[in-house]
Amino acid sequence: MEAEGLDWLLVPLHQLVSWGAAAAMVFGGVVPYVPQYRDIRRTQNADGFSTYVCLVLLVANILRILFWFGRRFESPLLWQSAIMILTMLLMLKLCTEVRVANELNARRRSFAAADSKDEEVKVAPRRSFLDFDPHHFWQWSSFWDYVQCVLAFTGVAGYITYLSIDSTLFVETLGFLAVLTEAMLGVPQLYRNHRHQSTEGMSIKMVLMWTSGDAFKTAYFLLKGAPLQFSVCGLLQVLVDLAILGQAYAFKPALHAVHPAGTKAL
Repeated sequence: MEAEGLDWLLVPLHQLVSWGAAAAMVFGGVVPYVPQYRDIRRTQNADGFSTYVCLVLLVANILRILFWFGRRFESPLLWQSAIMILTMLLMLKLCTEVRVANELNARRRSFAAADSKDEEVKVAPRRSFLDFDPHHFWQWSSFWDYVQCVLAFTGVAGYITYLSIDSTLFVETLGFLAVLTEAMLGVPQLYRNHRHQSTEGMSIKMVLMWTSGDAFKTAYFLLKGAPLQFSVCGLLQVLVDLAILGQAYAFKPALHAVHPAGTKAL
């Protein structure tokens, strides 16, 4: 009788927690990029952020949406993918604008140092997706080139999925590729940090949010009985996040030694 009397409180409370967890899944993935976006806008410098992170997330979430057509999973995960795609496009737009502006300013300064006239200033050669130059892949001069690439990939992947949607092997492989690609999210940043032996320009807040978000996401997968691929790759993603945090700790002394009065807050 006592248990029945508590049902009126526990049932709505459980529903509220469930809604909160779903909202955290949908919007929590984009939160880590807010401090990085603000840092880039404030400093007008995108060198510390690898745009290949955007590439990884765009590919992963497009594949995840296609996987949904073959094997339906929870709606919050589907909405999360759509919102993440929009967020990565915004990050790419900002990074492209900042990089192109900095290249133009650097060229203007070099011409000014050579006592050249303003009308003689030339911009750097335009790098376009339609050039199909592998040396400049994902380093294009216009945001529209990135959009074209994303649309082309979506069209090709969508067509292949349409033709193979009845194959269980294809669908399961597609789901595995989607979450495995997402699990590799931090690898471009990990590699960049290792190559430069520095984490300067990288937002530590972003990586901390990656780690907490990925831990929450993996727990959500396990509790909600999501496909096995999601849980396994979620654990791998947490390990990559921890490795990046380890780099931040390992490279911090060297950073202070080289830049004792550094202006970039990590």
